Amino acid sequence: MILPPVRDPRLVTERRGGTLTDDDHHALARWAAACAEHVLPLFEEVAPLDPRPREAVEAARAWARGERTMTATRAAGGHAMGAARPLRGAARWAAYAAGQAACVAHVPEHDLGAAAYAIKAVRAATPADGASARGRAERDWQRRQLPAHLVELVLSDQERRNHLCWCVFDD
Repeated sequence: MILPPVRDPRLVTERRGGTLTDDDHHALARWAAACAEHVLPLFEEVAPLDPRPREAVEAARAWARGERTMTATRAAGGHAMGAARPLRGAARWAAYAAGQAACVAHVPEHDLGAAAYAIKAVRAATPADGASARGRAERDWQRRQLPAHLVELVLSDQERRNHLCWCVFDD
């Protein structure tokens, strides 16, 4: 479980009593989608005929553009995670990353789920002696994709929830 028992109000939308604006919520969804899409080939190599994870990434982006409901987007995330369950290794983690990206529409804090699962996917696809370095490279790539105005928020959240996310955000 990547969600903390106590929610950070900066990652709760304004209409639910937090401080996260709709624009920033959409930006987090786009970032999570980018993280998931970056590793999606690891899933598609194993299950090229299963569209569910790619559809989840596309759903996250469509939701961020206002073209899809939260409920439909969250359902697409669940379908992507269903695609993950029978798999192992990199393909499984890549599909989970896609599912988490779509679930950002429901709970913004799923953004770190997409990022963390993507890092796990890269590590699983890399020989053991290079997995840590490759994971750090993926983490650094993800951080470069963040909109400048969200960098502090996401980095502080990574520090706060790193232990819930398999410590993948460590240096």
